[in-house]
This record gives sequence, structure tokens and C-alpha cells, in this order.
Amino acid sequence: MHTQFASGLVWFRRDLRTHDNTALNMALAQCERVYCVFVFDTEILAPLPRQDRRVEFIRESLVELDATLRALSPHGNAGLIVLHGRAEKEIPALAKALGVQAVFAGRDYEPQAIARDLAVSQTLAMDGKTLQLHKDHVIFEEREVLTQMGKPYGVFTPYMRAWLARLAQHPAPDVSPTHTQRLAPRPDLYCRPVPDLKEIGFEATNLHALRIPTGETGAQNLLTDFLVRMGRYEETRNFPAIKGPSYLSVHLRFGTVSIRQLVNAAYPRHLQGDEGASTWLGELVWRDFYAQILANFPHVAGSSFKPEYDQIDWEEGPLADELFAAWCTGKTGYPLVDAAMAQLNQTGYMHNRLRMVTGSFLVKHLGVDWRWGERYFAQTLNDFDLSANNGGWQWVSSSGCDAQPYFRIFNPIAQSEKFDAEGKFIQRYLPQLAKLGPKAIHAPWLAKPLELTAANLTLGQDYPAPVVDHAKARARTLLRYGVVKKPV
Repeated sequence: MHTQFASGLVWFRRDLRTHDNTALNMALAQCERVYCVFVFDTEILAPLPRQDRRVEFIRESLVELDATLRALSPHGNAGLIVLHGRAEKEIPALAKALGVQAVFAGRDYEPQAIARDLAVSQTLAMDGKTLQLHKDHVIFEEREVLTQMGKPYGVFTPYMRAWLARLAQHPAPDVSPTHTQRLAPRPDLYCRPVPDLKEIGFEATNLHALRIPTGETGAQNLLTDFLVRMGRYEETRNFPAIKGPSYLSVHLRFGTVSIRQLVNAAYPRHLQGDEGASTWLGELVWRDFYAQILANFPHVAGSSFKPEYDQIDWEEGPLADELFAAWCTGKTGYPLVDAAMAQLNQTGYMHNRLRMVTGSFLVKHLGVDWRWGERYFAQTLNDFDLSANNGGWQWVSSSGCDAQPYFRIFNPIAQSEKFDAEGKFIQRYLPQLAKLGPKAIHAPWLAKPLELTAANLTLGQDYPAPVVDHAKARARTLLRYGVVKKPV
């Protein structure tokens, strides 16, 4: 079979797997020899804390990826070249050193990544080489799903209908890598193991203690476990104390699992009327939706999708700082909010229902700019993804496309009573409240003094009093959002 290039380089980024990896498959199909690289990009790493679960997750996943590539190649020493530096410089330099004609990578839609890829492409072109970017991270990208007017969708439900119709016409099968005999042995200079955390300036986290599965194997194990539960997803997904979600979000983020494999697991069951599969498939469509919003409306990365929402006067100064600190540290006095923030701070994970509750609380109870919360989640979530995180925050603040109306304000007590009725989730993350009864645990400040004494709890000492009153906060929010009211 004729190949287009003598040799090529696969640049792994958000696709840390060999199964159904578009860039890898394209390179193996088009090149006689294929090298593989991952760059710990110092531009991305520089602002991160020295202990970052995501960096450790990536590092552990690379160890498996390296081993898998070596196992796939006939000579056993193909493996992964791992570099530490600015990708913008490292990739063209490596391409030159290896003498490849083309670099293959999965397309990234984040503004910073687009700028980086453009710079890499230009440098490669000066040396007569090409950068080939391929769709891999989503099912449908950028302008693949458009309205009848040829415009990107800004409302989810019609987008999903169009997305499903397109999927029916253009299935997205997941494929195993072929031509793996073309995986080239690494030159001696690059035959090094994946660097440990210290070598790239980081320290170990509690990733192993939390038993967060890493790599392609970890993702497949989670998927196998979830497929048995998928049918119950609709009824279980909103309750943080029970095993409802797939827990695959971090694997989707770093591409240790293929989005096509997940869609192909859910889609046939959706067609058969499986409610759980349909709801979960809908969540995967939301992911594509927010990715195309970021690609088509890049201004959302820093400001509101709906510009009128940038007129809102958010709290500022020492009070805002104080309220934000209480929220970040889980000391708002609202147990469900505080337990959710404790989960995030201790594990890097937060249940999806609680992302809505905590986000809404920050914006609509504390009056703090949604961008502050977006930034905090970006720092702390293992599965942080710019488009999904931004979309979620704009949804709770009502500033985004197809967001909840500004006057819809989650009552944190009602949410707590509905989705953690027995207080099991709260007890897990706020053990000081464990002895409160099933009513009082949702709002300790409303408990009778005798009940507090019996629970060995002193408000303001063992657990904070509420930083705001729900009814007053709601009234203030309606006033605050008054600037965006449409004339009747």
C-alpha cells in the first residue's frame, strides 16, 4: 500500500490512548515510519500548584501509553518520546531531528491551543513540513452541526435534535489501530522512560489514595462498570451519595477513552428506548454543544455569551473576597454547598448536580462574579475542560446560551432535602454534622438548641452560621439582574 510520507510524528495531547485515536490512525495509514511524542508543556504547567492531580493523572497515563505503544510495535521499542519544554519549540525541533515530513495531532478548540498550533504549523512550514490536525475530541466539531440558516446553534434542544439526525446519517465508529508495524523505534537519544513528577517540577498527590483509575485500562474498567448501570442513570444521576455517574469525565478530558466509543455504547440503547442511555447520551451531546459554542463564539472564554449580562454589578471589595473565601473553603453555613466544596478540595471531583448547586449559590446567593467560580473550578477540577466549565458557569449565572432564567434561583436547603434526603453525602464530608437528625442536617441554624447540644455542635464554632439569608439573597439577586430584564 502506497504511503504519502516516509515518516511522521504523532503528537499526543488530549488523546492519551492507542484505541480509536484519529491522529495515530491517520499517521499509521499515511507514513512508512511513525514516531510518537508527548510534551509536558511548560507554558501550561507554569501556573499550576506543585501538587496537581491532573499532572499526576497525565504522567500515570503516559506510562501506560508508552508500554502499549511498545507492545504494539513488532520490535518492542517504539514507545513514547516524552519532552519537557515549550511545545511551540519542542515539536518543530523534534520533527527536524527525526527527519519527519508531517506531524499529526488531534484538534484542540481552546484559544490558547489554537494560537500554539498556528505557531507550530508556521515553524514546521518554514522547514517544508506539515501539521495535520484531525477531529478526535468531539463527535461533531465547529460548524458541522448548523441551523437551517447555516448558523451555529445557541440553544441546546434543537442542537441535540440536529446532532442526533446527523449521527444517524454519519455514524462515528471507533476503530483499533492498524499498520502498527510502522511504529518506528525511538533513536537512542530519546529512549528514556516517562519522567517522574520530580523531574518536571511536581510532587505526588492523593491520586492513588483516592484510587482514581488512570490510563486507557482505567477508563475501560470504569466503562465496563458503568454499562451495567447505564439503564438506571436517569434515576440515579442526581443523588451524590449513590453511585450514579460514569466517573469517566477525567478520562474524556485527557482522551484516555474515545468519545466515539462512549457514544457507540449509548446510542443503540437510546434507539431502543433505554431512558438511562438516552439521558447519558444527552450529557455527551452537551459536551459537543459547549465545544462548538467555544469554537464559534470564542468571546465566551472571558465574557458573557449574552453581552447584556456583563452589565451586572457583582459584589466587590473585602466583602466579596470574604464571601468567596467562605465558598472556596466550604464554610458558607449551608451544608450541601460546603460538603460539595469539601469533596472538590479533597478529591478534585464534584458531582454534577452539586456543580449546579454550588455555582448557583456563589453567583445568586453571594453575588460573586461567575468568572471567579469558573477560575476556581479550573484550578481544582480533575476533569477541567474550558468549554464545559465555561458553559456550566454561564448556565448557572444565566449569562450563557440556553441558560436557566435569571429568576431561577436554587434553594440550597430544598436541593439538599431532595437530593441528599438522609444527609449521607453531607455526613461523609462534614462529619461534625453527622449526629444531627435528617431534618436539621440540611439547615443546622434552624435546629432546636437541644438538638444542637445532643449533636455536640456549637454553631459558629464547630460549624459556621450561614453567611447569607436565602430569602434576602434571592431578593438582592432579582434586583441585581434587573439590568438585563427585557422591556415588556
